[in-house]
Amino acid sequence: MYYVYILKTADKRYVGYSSNLKRRIDEHSKGKVSSTKHKKPIELIYYEAYLKKESAQKRERNLKKFGSAYSSLTKRIDK
Repeated sequence: MYYVYILKTADKRYVGYSSNLKRRIDEHSKGKVSSTKHKKPIELIYYEAYLKKESAQKRERNLKKFGSAYSSLTKRIDK
């Protein structure tokens, strides 16, 4: 399985993907990921599972564009 996830920090959200969600969240929490290293605490607020790596990568790219896909998803999450 491949996962697309959204993390929430004090001031931002971070979108990523991984084949091992638990390990990746642990890496973020321990400061091993440069993009979230100084943004603690980190909270997993959403994830989606995919069978194919390409599908997860495509979804991550769509969300990172912060267009309509990201806007509609964050509206659902924030409810």
